[in-house]
Amino acid sequence: MTDIAESLYQKAILAHARSGHGAGRLERPTHSATVDNPLCGDRVTIDLTVGKDGIVEAVGHRVRGCLLCEASAALLAEGAIGRDEAALRTADRDFQTMIREGGVVPEEWPALEVFTPVKSAKSRHECVLLPFEAAVRALDGEDG
Repeated sequence: MTDIAESLYQKAILAHARSGHGAGRLERPTHSATVDNPLCGDRVTIDLTVGKDGIVEAVGHRVRGCLLCEASAALLAEGAIGRDEAALRTADRDFQTMIREGGVVPEEWPALEVFTPVKSAKSRHECVLLPFEAAVRALDGEDG
């Protein structure tokens, strides 16, 4: 395995992907969106249950994609519970800045640090960002 591949598929990322946190669709989500990455074939569906107070109560996901995409979806599902819609939007924006522009790890989502090696693998950026994009699209009422 190359050095880049080893850093992309480190134990922490593998653990998130294998955790299955939030895996599976929610029975009655209040928000849902499916997003595709035509370059690599990844497809992510994110289901959210958001309470009347705007707080995320449940997250489900179905991922047809690589291990990086699975890990990101699991981390999103784990971290989104108890946060409000604005926090999810901020996380998406800050995570994009971290990955695409070499920004810092989002202060409110320190677990995203495991994806730091992805910064140097431009072809893998969308893989880790896709679940967060799907969550924001779900909040916006967009599907795809």
